[in-house]
Amino acid sequence: MTDIRQLLNQVAAQEVQLRDRQFLAPCVRGGRVRTRVAAIVCTFATEPRDFEGWGIFQPIDEKTAKVITEASLPQIAEYLKLFKPLRLRLIRVLQGQTWLAYPVNESDAKQRFGIAQPVPVHLVTEGNVFETIIACGNGGAWWFNDIDRRADPLVVEELLNHLKELTLTAEVQFKGISPEMRTVYDLAIQPKREFQQQWDEKRLRRALRQGGGDLQKFSDRGEFWQVEWTTGDGQRHTSAIAKNDLTVVSSGICLSGRDADFDLQSLVGVIEGRDN
Repeated sequence: MTDIRQLLNQVAAQEVQLRDRQFLAPCVRGGRVRTRVAAIVCTFATEPRDFEGWGIFQPIDEKTAKVITEASLPQIAEYLKLFKPLRLRLIRVLQGQTWLAYPVNESDAKQRFGIAQPVPVHLVTEGNVFETIIACGNGGAWWFNDIDRRADPLVVEELLNHLKELTLTAEVQFKGISPEMRTVYDLAIQPKREFQQQWDEKRLRRALRQGGGDLQKFSDRGEFWQVEWTTGDGQRHTSAIAKNDLTVVSSGICLSGRDADFDLQSLVGVIEGRDN
């Protein structure tokens, strides 16, 4: 019992001493910082709360530590030596300076850290989509260290060109592409495709409503959309509509070869007029 009391007294004394000490820690915006006292990890909210970066902190009470100054590059480098490095490829910003990234080499990441999946990397101050970085961590949290200067910039260029064109993942091809690159591309394009689909739906729905119709559903057919829609009286039709200007490729009814003379909005009136 005496040994336990002595240990508790020692920890309490070290906690008091900690308030007179400063410590280095990384911090994400709105997050907390940690330092070790004896064998106990102490966690603090930061002051100011919106600080994001590498800072020198000093506890002001048992719950809060204030930022004294930003850490220097040599101090950050020394801190990161405590962790193992891993090469990752950036995908997209999650929030603030936190990016989603994926291992450049799945096998290596799985063997060394037990992971072969997307991970958040904090305090990324350099880099862009598809660039390779070196992050340091323990398999749980990952912190940005540096851009990988040895990485091939042509890979980034190729992937960006395909992303700009919204190329289907299965159709992305270039010399030297790896399964990991394809996975990164797929993760990067998902939110863009979701946004594009929402925009396309809004565009089709607006054109139909202006003509007096209503969109039911549509599907991508390459150069055109297959659009299922209804007239004002509920009659259902299926038409092929060009993506670039919403002109009619095939109306679904006989227009004597004049389909291309109409766009989606005017097609509604044509069909309703025919039905009447």
